Amino acid sequence: MVTRAAQQAEELAVPLRERGAIPILLPLIGIAPPADPSTLAKAISQIDSYDWIVFSSVNGVKAVGKQDCRARIATVGAATRDFAKQQGFTVSVTPESYVAEALVEALGAEDLSGRRILIPTAAVTRDVVREALVRRGARVDVVEAYRNVLPPEAPGRANEVFRPPFPDWITFASSSAVDNLASLVSPEVLRRSKIASIGPVTSKTIRGHGLTVDAEAVVHTIAGLVGAIEDCLA
Repeated sequence: MVTRAAQQAEELAVPLRERGAIPILLPLIGIAPPADPSTLAKAISQIDSYDWIVFSSVNGVKAVGKQDCRARIATVGAATRDFAKQQGFTVSVTPESYVAEALVEALGAEDLSGRRILIPTAAVTRDVVREALVRRGARVDVVEAYRNVLPPEAPGRANEVFRPPFPDWITFASSSAVDNLASLVSPEVLRRSKIASIGPVTSKTIRGHGLTVDAEAVVHTIAGLVGAIEDCLA
């Protein structure tokens, strides 16, 4: 089962099909505009006042759009880096590990005292990066650039999917997808399937719902997620 947003699902479904699997699409994340668009608009209008922009997802890059700015760019993840480059940004920092903590470590050599940093991100997100950067003297603006919402068709689709024969595997590429599915389907039912996680942050959320992580990607990418399932089956 693929739980990614509808517009991102095929990125995982295609390599699964290529390996003979049967992807079951159950989008558990929809992308909605920020509750107050004016805050993001104000940040974009002042974008040249920032020394750094930190993008933690492709959706954050999309929300900001193409900009000609002097700020240096840091990204979390290869997909975010590549999309930012497509939008014309020059990316200065992308950590090898695709988690927020690794980004903070990657900026370790930078003098951030007094530097202004913009983080356009989801409405509900971990505050790890902001807190770490503030401790190093940076002035950080975390701006709601988009919201992760449960698609309206998800409850009905979940009822269709979670009945015999149950999915052999459930794949999760984000904590939001885990939380949304857990709000629709009981842990007892979810335990009928094996679970694959894209990385440690998502795995922690899965375990927080009383579920077991059967496979976790070593490299926190879609390819790594597919590889983790293959390794488990092997």
